[in-house]
Amino acid sequence: MPEARADKSTAKDGAGGAPTAEAAGEAAGGAPAEAGGGTAGSARPRRRQARGEARIAQLLRAAASVFCANGYTASSTNAIAREAGVSPGTLYQFFPNKEAIAVELGDRLLDRWRETYGAAFEQSRVEQPLDRMLDAVLDPLIAFNCENPAFSVLMHGSEIPGRITEEHDTLHATMLTRVESVLAAHLPDAPAAQVHRTADMIFMIFKAGLDLIMAHEGEERAAYIRELKAALFRYLAPLVGDDSPGPAPHAP
Repeated sequence: MPEARADKSTAKDGAGGAPTAEAAGEAAGGAPAEAGGGTAGSARPRRRQARGEARIAQLLRAAASVFCANGYTASSTNAIAREAGVSPGTLYQFFPNKEAIAVELGDRLLDRWRETYGAAFEQSRVEQPLDRMLDAVLDPLIAFNCENPAFSVLMHGSEIPGRITEEHDTLHATMLTRVESVLAAHLPDAPAAQVHRTADMIFMIFKAGLDLIMAHEGEERAAYIRELKAALFRYLAPLVGDDSPGPAPHAP
């Protein structure tokens, strides 16, 4: 990648200079030999490893901020290092290029998204009346995206590393299958093709509403959350029924 090669050159020849021994130790997760040829105590490697993990987390937080501000394509490893408050040389002890950073960040976000949607679609949530079910399922999904805006940047950008988009597509298919299974339980006599179309429509309504939610903050964001829930409620109620005595879904 041209950008990565340029950044590496900067790391070696620019102000960052050669990586420090401390940075190398953080990256390796081990401890240097003690003076006189002895080895470090058993606790020291663990401390070193913890410092390395903390540095990786610091770099990933910085990368998320830079990707959100500039987009993936316009971001650079130098910008990420500046945001993290470290030298480019320190960054390269942990990640060889921007793509490696994006893949690691994407993997971690995808793991958390799997946990989030898995919890959102627990049986106890989807068996509730429609209005409360929408609250129970949508609230954690919306909250995750609002708390992790880099997730949307990394999952939908045109220049994102293929591994991330492939894993996201696989996860999307898994979620779609889960939505179809929930719908099929409510529509036992509906043809499979109709269930699939309805699930696709739910996804598209959710995605469009989420884009609007992410573009706003505060009271306006809360208002768009209510609008999204109302749209899904009005779409689904004639299909699956609503045995809830309450009004349309409410925002948390």
